[in-house]
Amino acid sequence: MRSLTLTAARTFEWTTLPEAAAPGPGEALVGIRAIGICGTDFSGYLGKMPFIEFPRILGHELGVEVLAVGDGVSHLQVGDRCSVEPYLNCGTCHACLRGSTNCCETLQVLGVHCDGGMRERMVLPAHKLHVCHGLDFEQLALVETLAIGCHAVNRAQVAPSDDVLIIGAGPIGLTVLEFARAAEAAITVLELNPARRLFVEQNYPGIQVVAGLPDEAAFQIVFDATGHAGSMAGTLRYARFTGRIVYVGITKEPVLIDDPLFHRRELTLFASRNAVAADFPRILGMIQSGQIDTRPWISHRCEFGELPGEMEGWLLPDSRVIKAVVRLEVG
Repeated sequence: MRSLTLTAARTFEWTTLPEAAAPGPGEALVGIRAIGICGTDFSGYLGKMPFIEFPRILGHELGVEVLAVGDGVSHLQVGDRCSVEPYLNCGTCHACLRGSTNCCETLQVLGVHCDGGMRERMVLPAHKLHVCHGLDFEQLALVETLAIGCHAVNRAQVAPSDDVLIIGAGPIGLTVLEFARAAEAAITVLELNPARRLFVEQNYPGIQVVAGLPDEAAFQIVFDATGHAGSMAGTLRYARFTGRIVYVGITKEPVLIDDPLFHRRELTLFASRNAVAADFPRILGMIQSGQIDTRPWISHRCEFGELPGEMEGWLLPDSRVIKAVVRLEVG
């Protein structure tokens, strides 16, 4: 079985894996049909993602087809189309017992802490598969991305009375935008890249998009989706007294907090990690109903065999990548 392994920074190698085993009890064998490429994949490719070690098979945004199911699996049938919840949690640690399965103490995220979906087939826990026949595989592959924004907005408890600032209009920032908009908040997007500003202006009418803000701009909730330490530190300047800040992006670098400002305004700082199982059916329903339209997001596509030659180009600013999706042939 063919797979693509990241063996070092900026180095993909084709590898041959043993054929996926028959699924055991509570498991399902799936064929990978679409893979979304996200900031985590790009950071891992560049050697900048703190949780990815080499060698690693990337790929956690997956649209899959069920090929076989193991004993005790009743919610799946052969041929089902599914989105994958790629967070493999233990179910018994303190966080899991409190319902925070997204930050399990021994969490393994496919394509990050353990090998992911850049392969033809794999066996997964059946309860991590969310069925939806009304969507195509590309749409299913984007559900996990959307779940990141969904969870972040839930963490901040965004309400219609809130004014929200989203820093960064890449794919993760856009997912935050979708759910802040669903919460009927007043939204401003801060984005330095003119192509991304234009994308928001064209696809999200009524959303204010700016290239800069004064230091004393006042927002009740500030989301930082850049993964840039300087930007993350700067969020404190934009939060009003009693405001809430959510770090959605992640960085290897220390983030320096202006403590007097943090205390004087009595700010609340949240980390937002991954998503929880309940987010997935909600998102599938929102896409099916048309409340969320992911189609404009997919700016670049390629076949699986073309991916090693495409990654460098997608990293270039003038490529104008919003979201890239890799397609795998049925076979």
